[in-house]
Amino acid sequence: MSELGTKIVTENIPKLIDFEQVVVWLDEYRTIKSKKGRDYLQNLIAMTCLPLVKRVARTLARRSTDPVEDIIQVGSLGLVKAIRSYDPKVSKNFKSYATYLITGEIRHYLRDKATMIKAPRAIQELAYRVHKLTLEMIEEMGEKPTDKEIAKKMELPVDKVQEAIDADRRKSIVSLDQLVFQDDDDYCSWGDRLADFSFENMQKLIEDRMLLAESLQLIDPFYRELIDLTYFQDMSQIEIARKMGMSQMQVSRKIKKALKVLHDIIKEQMAES
Repeated sequence: MSELGTKIVTENIPKLIDFEQVVVWLDEYRTIKSKKGRDYLQNLIAMTCLPLVKRVARTLARRSTDPVEDIIQVGSLGLVKAIRSYDPKVSKNFKSYATYLITGEIRHYLRDKATMIKAPRAIQELAYRVHKLTLEMIEEMGEKPTDKEIAKKMELPVDKVQEAIDADRRKSIVSLDQLVFQDDDDYCSWGDRLADFSFENMQKLIEDRMLLAESLQLIDPFYRELIDLTYFQDMSQIEIARKMGMSQMQVSRKIKKALKVLHDIIKEQMAES
């Protein structure tokens, strides 16, 4: 991912994520010898950085054809990889490092899951016309036109134009029996490759979240609700402030306090295990 691309994706991440605190937890994570303790802390870091995953996922999702929730799950795997492999000696900026791995995981998923079914002829013809017009408008306007601008020019509904663009992106057709080269110097068919090799990792991620849920049950209900609204219901601090009758600044402070309380509980559980 280019430096500019990383900047565009990450610069608008809500102030919700305290990356300085995250780096402190990452330092602690690298020193823990207990596997259970590492899992607990990894989950805390992953939950705290979830807004980053959601922002990247929504940026890369191809309109309505890719369920955003599925892409967020895939991006979460990239985040976990970033947590496990982050080395401050190599990269001083965890946010950029995590964004790179999250983006890579999602792009890999979108490539592998792209449909191999040929679009109807009418859609193929429309896709060609849309592509041709897009090039003409870029030359005329000096920038890429929006889907609405293309639709207006063609006197078509926007969703029809979007369908043609998406079909054009996914038009590659290969045989499921075709052999492809793998990283381990072996070959497999596309049919085998389409199997979800991330299933075990995804299952582990779900199990890890269950561990975190156990810790959440031990904190004050007020803090538990705050964490739920923030990280699981995806509400902004302003929305939470309205719901809970506080200022946005108070919400920000309370969230930091809630994470500290959760961290302390996790440390106690680690000491007991």
